[in-house]
Order: sequence, then structure tokens, then C-alpha cells
Amino acid sequence: MSFFPCSCPLSCNKTRSECQKKSTHHQSEPSTSVSLLSQPSLPLVPSLSSPLQSSTVEHQCLATLTDHSSYVSSLALSRKSLFTGSSNGDIRVWPREPPFSSTGNIVSAGSGGVKSLVILEDKLISAHQDHKIRVWKTNDDSNKYKCVATLPTMNDRFTSLFSQKSYVEVRRHKKSTWVHHVDAVSSLALSLDGSLLYSASWDRSFKIWRASDFKCLESIEKAHDDAINAIVVSRDGFCYTGSGDKTIKVWNKKDKSHSLVATLKKHLSAVNALAISEDGKVLYSGACDRSILVWERLSNGDDDDDEELHMTVVGALRGHTKAIMCLAVACDLVLSGSADKSLRVWRRGLLEKDGYSCLAVLEGHTKPVKCLAVSVSGSGSDSNSDYSCMVYSGSLDLSVKVWNVRVSAV
Repeated sequence: MSFFPCSCPLSCNKTRSECQKKSTHHQSEPSTSVSLLSQPSLPLVPSLSSPLQSSTVEHQCLATLTDHSSYVSSLALSRKSLFTGSSNGDIRVWPREPPFSSTGNIVSAGSGGVKSLVILEDKLISAHQDHKIRVWKTNDDSNKYKCVATLPTMNDRFTSLFSQKSYVEVRRHKKSTWVHHVDAVSSLALSLDGSLLYSASWDRSFKIWRASDFKCLESIEKAHDDAINAIVVSRDGFCYTGSGDKTIKVWNKKDKSHSLVATLKKHLSAVNALAISEDGKVLYSGACDRSILVWERLSNGDDDDDEELHMTVVGALRGHTKAIMCLAVACDLVLSGSADKSLRVWRRGLLEKDGYSCLAVLEGHTKPVKCLAVSVSGSGSDSNSDYSCMVYSGSLDLSVKVWNVRVSAV
């Protein structure tokens, strides 16, 4: 299995196209090593974050799950369970509330490094290093999981095989059918109604699948100039992709296909993570430049001739000392995980209407934090009420930590 993410915490400060070896069986090694502290930190972008406001939050680590034998690369939450995926292809399932089991039940073992997980009704969907997307479903009687589909499906592969129009150039002098990803599938996202599944890949494309039968509906080839590391979809249907080419692109579906609405350029290094607010009006992006950029919607994007009108940077959240690896949003909280081994909890509007306060720094991991998941209990949407969060963090130290974060009313 090859593994070489373009995110710089695990490698050098280069895009994946500059660094990656093309082996499909052995781990690639970077040609150089650059200190993450040497990355530019966007000095021209104003800071939105105020000093630590620990008086409004209490937090503790409830459990450390240590059953994985390789680093934890992805997390997903269902109503009752926590799913964890690792770089050796294992997927495990755990109870998401105490008491926590010391051993997670195995969903899958060795199906190619797991890059992303999402929950769709009673199914678990996983994206893999081996270019595949797999769909898992549990048998209620035995509580065992079975792979019920691999994307592209056999029907998609067969129907595209014999048509010359189905082939696209994926590398110089090499073609593949448009329904196939030809490199690691790095990120997954779902539309608000769950009818569409989006997949992004290091092959620089993203694809849209119909969730009812997992038919591939559309493929946006060469969407970026380098690997796509993250994809999110807003509740009003805008799709955002973050790439090793340092840009974020905004896409919108018009008629039957997606078209480019805007290209957001502020980061000075690879974009590793994206998160979108619940109302779709605020986008957060994390990169190797150690900053979390906050983008706010200026228009609906439908009638703009100027692509810069879609979103603009209003500032940055600063505090991490190394690359931002993952982001999550819950109510008025933003959570970030970093190669500096810590998580930070940010709250919007605590001291100033459009400002952000760092409520807590969660420390305990011994290696970079690669993935996050969060759930809220209580009236999280009401700033006048106390509420609590369960935060789950996966790390290169092979563990998952479970945190309880209690947030006081403003």
C-alpha cells in the first residue's frame, strides 16, 4: 500500500505532485524534510481569535481507545456508535457513550488505508487508499458488517467499458473510464437530503454518486492542479474542495452538472481540511500555514459575474504551532486538530459578535491529530444555555481519545 498525503505534517513542504512516488505497493518517502515552523503563517490576514477564555469551559478526557495497530485516519458518528478507520485498512466500531469498550468490533480489515468515513442512514461508507469506495451494512441479528457495494459498481464499470466516450486522460499517455478514481479517495461528503454522495481524490477529480443505487452521475476531472484533500457540501448545495494547489474551489449544480463558481486564494500552502457552518454561510479552512481561515458568504453565487463575490476572508484563527490537519463545526463551536498534537476549541461571538475565543486546548496525544468528530447535547444553538459536547480525536499515535467539553452560557 502506498501512502503519501500532500498535507505537510507527515512530509515536506511540497505538493503531492512534486513529492509522490508512483509505487502502489510500498510507502513513499519524502525527498526533503522542512520544519513546519518555517511555513508562512499569513501575516496579512487579521486575527479573529482572542486569548484563551478557559473560564467558560470545562473539559476532561473520558477514555483512550487503543485497539488500532496503525494510525487513526478517519472517524464517523452514527446515533449509537463511533466508527474509526486506520491507515492499514481496519475499520472498527465502538459505543459512542460510556462505558467505553477496550476493544472495538471489526467492521473491515485490510481493505486499503481508510481515508474518510460517512454515515448514510443504516450504511457506513468508506473511502480508501486503493482508489475504492466501499459501502457497509450491518446485519441486525449478528451485528456483523458486510460490504454491500464497491464503487464504481459493477454495472457502472461494465457500461463504461465499451464506449470510447467513457475514457478520460488521467496521466500522460494513460486513460481510464470516468467512473474510476485512479488515486487515493481522500474525502467524502453527503448532500443535505442524503441523495448524493461526493468523493474527492488525489487524482485531482471529484465525483458525484446517486445514493439510492450508487450510480456515478458526474465526474469533474482536473478540478484542481494538485491532489484534492477535502470536500464539504453546504445545506444549500454549494460544494467546496480544498487542494494541495493551495486553493479552495466553489462548485454549484446548475441543470444536471456542477460548474465552478469561485476560486478562493489566500492560503500559502496545501489546504488539508474544510468545515462548513450549519447555515452554510461560513467556511473554515485549515492548511500547513498553521492558520484556520474564516470565509463568509457575500452572495448566493447564482448571478455573480465576479467570482470573488461568493466568499471573502474575514480573518484567521491562530494558536496552533504546526499544520492544521482536521476541522469540525458544532453549533457556535469550531474544533481543530493539528500536527502540534493538540486540539483547540473555538467559540464564535463570545466577546465580540464576529470574533472567536479559544475556549480550551486539549492535550494528551503524543503525535499529530489527524481526524475529529463531535456531537452536541443540550441547547447548543442557544448561547444563553449551558451545553456539552463529546469530542472524538484520532491520531498518528494509534489512539482515539474521547473528550467531554462543557460550555457555559454567555
